[in-house]
Amino acid sequence: MTDNSNNNAATDATSHGHLQDKLVKDSIANNQNITAQVKARQNHVSNTTLNENTAVDNNNNNDFTQVQDLPTGTPQGQQTTMPNHTTNANATLNNSANPTSAQAQTAKQTLFNQRDDINNPHTPDTDGNEQTHFGYKTVNKAEKQARVADVFTSVAKKYDIMNDLMSFGIHRLWKRYAISLSGVRAGQHVLDIAGGTGDLAKVFSREVGRNGHVVLSDINAAMLEVGRERLINAGCNNVDFVLANAETLAPFDDESFDLVTISFGLRNVTDKDAALKSMYRVLKPGGRLLILEFSKPVFEPLSKAYDLYSFTALPIMGKLIANDAESYQYLAESIRMHPDQQTLKQMMQQAGFENCDYHNLTAGIVAVHRGFKA
Repeated sequence: MTDNSNNNAATDATSHGHLQDKLVKDSIANNQNITAQVKARQNHVSNTTLNENTAVDNNNNNDFTQVQDLPTGTPQGQQTTMPNHTTNANATLNNSANPTSAQAQTAKQTLFNQRDDINNPHTPDTDGNEQTHFGYKTVNKAEKQARVADVFTSVAKKYDIMNDLMSFGIHRLWKRYAISLSGVRAGQHVLDIAGGTGDLAKVFSREVGRNGHVVLSDINAAMLEVGRERLINAGCNNVDFVLANAETLAPFDDESFDLVTISFGLRNVTDKDAALKSMYRVLKPGGRLLILEFSKPVFEPLSKAYDLYSFTALPIMGKLIANDAESYQYLAESIRMHPDQQTLKQMMQQAGFENCDYHNLTAGIVAVHRGFKA
């Protein structure tokens, strides 16, 4: 009885083992079959999608050659607008049937290492041999913009520290006073022309708040890059950075700003009358213009001491700090060639501004001019 029971148990175990093996094999086979069906379905969908998008891919596959050729974006509110010839460079890159890496690199150099005499409205064709001043020198109008660009490209990295040294820090008080006259309010749109390293734009960014907008504009890429880095590091996420010529302000629409400012930049502009008219154009009705600029001292003894300081100490400091005496010689000369307070006020009135006035600071070494658009 016991032997038979054991035999039956062994037979049952063997049968049970065979059944388990069969179930496992059937399960594996079934899974393999399902997997094959899924893969076939995926391949069918992929092929269908690929066929549908072939035309689009064929149109786009020449846009870029390698991953490093893809454009690099900037965070919203921190856009940098390049001059018009960037569009031309992009067109050259995109219109090339099969651009090489060398071609792409050349286009990039055009985009980001451009000369700073961008959008120059003065050319030999438009102005002939008409001349203007570059400091105390006389140059063709077509040349001045590039010469000024070379000066500020040279001094960009040391610009802030040189301002502190040259003015003994007083330039910060001048700018603070100009801001106090701006009347800037939350939600407004502000254009800071020749904004350079962004002293004014940084304050305006805070004053206009999240619903406002500030554009830091400069014709010089080196100066603009210093300002851009500085303001982004300060968390100013409502500021854009735009390369633009003060004479045309071409990137900006009519009547688009509540406030336009230019601080220590107007004296470097080739055609100041054209610049003032462009500033008037982009201002909204009721908007105001503020010009902070070196001017003519009203106290004669101070004027003589100021001249002595400007033409001796400034070039020496420029040589020691920025290794560039010539640029600071030009800056001293450009101050002397700038219109005096009353003349600049009249120029503003001729451009259309109303209720124009000016405020002398430090006995007229600097003046803040103000005008309004009716």
